[in-house]
Amino acid sequence: MLDRLYAELAEGDTRLVKLAEEHREALRAACAADPDIWRIYASSFDPQHFDSAFTGLLAKPGWMPYAVLAGARLVGMTAWLRADVPAQTVEIGGSYIQPDVRGTGLNGRVKRLMLGHAFAVGFRRVEFRIDERNKRSQAAVSKLGATKEGVLRAESITWTGHVRDTGLWSVLAAEWEGA
Repeated sequence: MLDRLYAELAEGDTRLVKLAEEHREALRAACAADPDIWRIYASSFDPQHFDSAFTGLLAKPGWMPYAVLAGARLVGMTAWLRADVPAQTVEIGGSYIQPDVRGTGLNGRVKRLMLGHAFAVGFRRVEFRIDERNKRSQAAVSKLGATKEGVLRAESITWTGHVRDTGLWSVLAAEWEGA
């Protein structure tokens, strides 16, 4: 199941390709388009922190990151996280979409593509863990039909030192099939 999860995905001109060194400069430009957003992320991809964050992302055990492409243009990133094959559970996270394509439906297409793929390869549950301050991401997963299960209080400490409360959201395969 895990060997089939991290596959390149596409629907129309929206493509998810395995993030690689060749994407560094294009992702740097995409992430620099909204330097203020990184304050509510667990780690920062702002210009000052980009290189160490990018290198760490490629090396992070258990993370399977994607470059998000709209046509030929790299416009963001997302990833599979915490894949637990025996529990048939995986998380979608580490997502960022640059500002000029927000509100176009791109993020919804990306997430639907990932959800459909996860369920097609045998996962029964997909999770989203979202900083409670990130209302935009909470609204986006709610539109997908995700259910907020609760809040993990003081669950982690972000790169700024903020003690983060994390909302736990999920979509189950049975719910997705009925959508």
